[in-house]
Amino acid sequence: MQVYNNILETIGNTPLVRINKLAADLPAQVFAKVETTNPGNSVKDRMALKMIEDAEKAGLLKPGGTLIEGTSGNTGMGLALACIIKGYKLICVLSDKQSKEKMDILRAVGAEVVVCPTAVEPTDPRSYYSVSKRLATEIPNSWYVNQYDNLSNRQAHYESTGPEIWEQTEGKVTHFVVGVGTGGTISGVGKYLKEKNPNIKIWGIDTYGSVFKKYKETGIFDENEIYPYITEGIGEDILPANVDFDVIDLFEKVTDKDAAVYTRRLAREEGIFVGNSAGSAIKGLIQLKDKLTTDDVVVVLFHDHGSRYIGKIFNDDWMRERGFLDENIITAGDLVAKHADKPLVSLYAEELVSHAIAKMRNFGISQIPVMKDGKFVGSVDDSHVYQVLVDSPDLRDAPISSIMGEPFPIVQTSTHIEDVCKLINKQTPAVLVELSNGKYHIVSRYDVISAMS
Repeated sequence: MQVYNNILETIGNTPLVRINKLAADLPAQVFAKVETTNPGNSVKDRMALKMIEDAEKAGLLKPGGTLIEGTSGNTGMGLALACIIKGYKLICVLSDKQSKEKMDILRAVGAEVVVCPTAVEPTDPRSYYSVSKRLATEIPNSWYVNQYDNLSNRQAHYESTGPEIWEQTEGKVTHFVVGVGTGGTISGVGKYLKEKNPNIKIWGIDTYGSVFKKYKETGIFDENEIYPYITEGIGEDILPANVDFDVIDLFEKVTDKDAAVYTRRLAREEGIFVGNSAGSAIKGLIQLKDKLTTDDVVVVLFHDHGSRYIGKIFNDDWMRERGFLDENIITAGDLVAKHADKPLVSLYAEELVSHAIAKMRNFGISQIPVMKDGKFVGSVDDSHVYQVLVDSPDLRDAPISSIMGEPFPIVQTSTHIEDVCKLINKQTPAVLVELSNGKYHIVSRYDVISAMS
């Protein structure tokens, strides 16, 4: 019988798939190393098992022990599978920007999940780096995996991923392209491939808000380069020991929007359902097309599976809220079409200011039209209510009519977006759009900004 003794034996030997439509304008042949066929659906299964096995050999892991790791989700999944087979406990520490799907998957395979804030310094005691280290000192018989500085990470790719790429391309590979986070994949694969052929180019894909590109080019760790970003799994605000800058020939940065858009395009145009960093990788390669020739054979590694981003990248509302959907917004009707199914929240002139505050909080909105006798007679917005309450807290129980501003302008669905923009200003935060059924919908300053971004 052709069987495996356990799920860990299925790690590796992932397929190499030609990229067709998205690479149509590139002179080179482009192939994707699709790591989703690993049992944990990501490239991280390789290094997770290697780190555990090396720790066992070094005596760092003892029977019944607890592994603790800061992870964006995928390493945690690989560790979880190994812990199940080997009998260890696992605590995964994640930043709050990671998708809910990743957290739910980790819990599903028995890991305990601790969530930390993203927008803090690495040295902040609340960061997922600091929390991971602290837990490892507090919990008996525990081991802090530390994928960033644990060199078994890149060794795993030197021993498995690199040789697979070399063999699958029959040694014809000329470029290896991958998003860089811990640095294990690019450094391990890059070291192996350059030993086979020093002329092979190793290109790292970075994101805006990360330090890698500038550090490679200048040797300067510039804290001004660091700021929050949306793309998951790549980029860092630290310099992990696993990143071998001598192996990497260059870094290319890709925007959050392009990463998300190209992740969706991979699914819809290539039928390859992969995660956020894959979109970054393929878009980064496209940005570098002038460096390619017709003789080149490029391998782009796709880290993980698209199912971990259903609530984000593959959710139209999430994309729309961030201005990532390229929609053709021309009229006021186009603006309201995105949320026309939601009811218009309004107030009666006789209601109290406290009612306005409650509605703003409950519905997550900033401005509300005021009605009397079936007509729009005024409006309130959060900045005006705030100022009123700061100046006169007792007005909380006053009627809306005593503090309301002018009614919002009313436009038709056919009104051009440029004319809507002329009506919305500092004094007028929104307009009302009259729909064909006689009902109304509101368009706010935020709606217009989102449509134009």
